[in-house]
Amino acid sequence: MNYIELETPCGAIRGIDHASYAEFRGIEYAKAGRFEYPVQTSAWAGVYDATSFGDCSYQHRAFEDDSKVNAFYHKEFRQGLSFTYSENCLYLNIFTPKGAKNCPVIIYIHGGSFTGGSANEGHISGANFAENGIITVALNYRLGPFGFCAHPDLTKDGVCGNYGLFDQTAAIKWVKDNISAFGGDAGKIILMGQSAGAMSVDIHLSNPLLKGCISGAIMLSGAGLQRFLLKPLESEKTVKFWAAVIKNAGVSTAGALAGVDAKKFYYAWLKACRETTFSMPYTFPVYDGAILKKGEFSPKTIADMPYIIGQTATDMIPSVLESVHKKWGRYCEKNNKSKCYFYNFTRLLPGDNCGAWHSSDLLYAFSTLDFNWRPFEKVDYEISHSLSQAICAFAKSLNPNCTAVPQWAAGVKKPMHFCENTRAARWDTAANIRSTFTNKGMG
Repeated sequence: MNYIELETPCGAIRGIDHASYAEFRGIEYAKAGRFEYPVQTSAWAGVYDATSFGDCSYQHRAFEDDSKVNAFYHKEFRQGLSFTYSENCLYLNIFTPKGAKNCPVIIYIHGGSFTGGSANEGHISGANFAENGIITVALNYRLGPFGFCAHPDLTKDGVCGNYGLFDQTAAIKWVKDNISAFGGDAGKIILMGQSAGAMSVDIHLSNPLLKGCISGAIMLSGAGLQRFLLKPLESEKTVKFWAAVIKNAGVSTAGALAGVDAKKFYYAWLKACRETTFSMPYTFPVYDGAILKKGEFSPKTIADMPYIIGQTATDMIPSVLESVHKKWGRYCEKNNKSKCYFYNFTRLLPGDNCGAWHSSDLLYAFSTLDFNWRPFEKVDYEISHSLSQAICAFAKSLNPNCTAVPQWAAGVKKPMHFCENTRAARWDTAANIRSTFTNKGMG
């Protein structure tokens, strides 16, 4: 293995020197204890060793066999890989072109329902983007009860919950402060996220702590869900759920949860989830009083900047996503000057009958088909080239049009369909409705 060293505002750092790009793994961007907000890293002693990945946030696969608990996504994204877990999980990874100078930067926020996932899964790689002159950053953040406990008794200085969102904010600010040392343009940061990551990106578009930090956004399978549909709760409405967690953990107050063993805390939360009807929103972002404020996060406050918004043909609930994305598009057309580009990924992946399942487009976007087990064909690599090149073009010019895709007009009427015959066409609403009720897309 060859190494490369750089000087950064935090100090010297050692990464991996690949043939056409450099990779820096496991950079600690902040520190935080349980129920504490992150303190951004500003310096380190000696040469920082960024040649191995940092810990992921505790989640189900930290305590159980992932191949059994989440067999589908384990096989697609994690099979053959190993991960470490802890509450000290505020790490990010950087892929940068050789000799990079003033390169645009994509910061990727992973999905996983705010309860799972990590930045170093097999489908996430910035290698292809780096070879096309783009710096890619992928980050970990606190998940589940560790990142989104929102009991009002934990309120501090008027702020409650959303530790994971504050982690993401700290990571984005760290990148802005340090990325020039890696050859990046701190004035050209594109946020990209999928599913819960897209929901996170959406929130950061209205995040006052990041005002002026973001140039554009790419949101896949999650844009607008919390603005139009699953609106954030106020922390007072989560009390009953977190009271159940407190009881399950064998303590008497929310503050006492800070001292509970991580595994015990996780299973106390999981038990409450299983015993609560539709428990998901209780571990979602809430109105926290700082990043996410009621009245400041709504359809009317969609930031005026360029967007790519995508979904897949057998996504979670395709017809609902189509409806939400159309609403987003109409608001942008009415209120914003910047352009918004939509796509529908309709390639039915080979190897089984799950179709274009939720998250499947990431293998194509990141050009990581070779990591996956599926018997991909020539057309899959062609689709991957088209999608990844469109993302590269967007990162550079805030417009996805390039020689790799047909003419892609902004607006919601004719999304780009990435498939065997990639083209701009009207939404196939009937197919999305059918898929909603017959979906095997694993979303």
